[in-house]
Amino acid sequence: MKPNILIITGYGLNCEAESRQAWNMAGAETSLVHLNDLIEQPARLHDAQGLMFIGGFSYGDHMTSGHVFAQRVKHRLQEELARFIAEEKIILGVCNGFQTMTKIGLLPGVDGKYFEQSVALMHNDCGTFQDFWIHVCFEEESPCVFTRDLGPMMLPIRHGEGKLFTLDQGLLDEMEAKHCVACRYIDPATEQPTQEFPHNPNGSLNAIAGLCDPTGRLFGLMPHPEAFLFPENHPHWEQQHLWNEAPAQGDGLKLFQNAVDYLNG
Repeated sequence: MKPNILIITGYGLNCEAESRQAWNMAGAETSLVHLNDLIEQPARLHDAQGLMFIGGFSYGDHMTSGHVFAQRVKHRLQEELARFIAEEKIILGVCNGFQTMTKIGLLPGVDGKYFEQSVALMHNDCGTFQDFWIHVCFEEESPCVFTRDLGPMMLPIRHGEGKLFTLDQGLLDEMEAKHCVACRYIDPATEQPTQEFPHNPNGSLNAIAGLCDPTGRLFGLMPHPEAFLFPENHPHWEQQHLWNEAPAQGDGLKLFQNAVDYLNG
């Protein structure tokens, strides 16, 4: 049987169509559920092997991005979500979904306390919303099940609050030591992590673009892999086709294929 992925929708989230397409193309089945419906029937979580917090602008981002959505999940679904994690299932958060996961406390999860916030995704250093394509790399030593064997790639970003920040240097060091940093912004000329704008679009500490928990099963990132499923999504697709350099599929699909491969054993 194909693994089933539950995608939470509603209240300003707007990436459900491309997220569903990504999982389906990767070989999974998907179920869309509005947050209110999931709160009414939290046992629906356990019909799925994976959960996705998608991108968008939940509750208009009026109280910082993902905050209201995170509090509703944390206070209404905590028991079921804790069971879901204990059953060794997977969770993916993209952009607003990543912001939601950090505010719930699911990431970085270095001490196993999944419901206490320890890091923040703050306003971009540049002070404005950013919407363009950036280069990222994926850490080879990370346990993240989504990012195995992935090389550097381009992905789109669209956010105003993407700066990964903490005042706790010890926590940052522990995240690095446990290889919870799964994805970083890089300078395409050197393929090395960078703090320089625009290659690092928000000023994130240690060029962090995505985090996983120590198990590698919970993962969140600011770039949008679900927005790069086809070669034509790439901003240079015309040149790639002209020179016969277009890939068979968009690179973002690889993250979803890795996750489905993991679930299929």
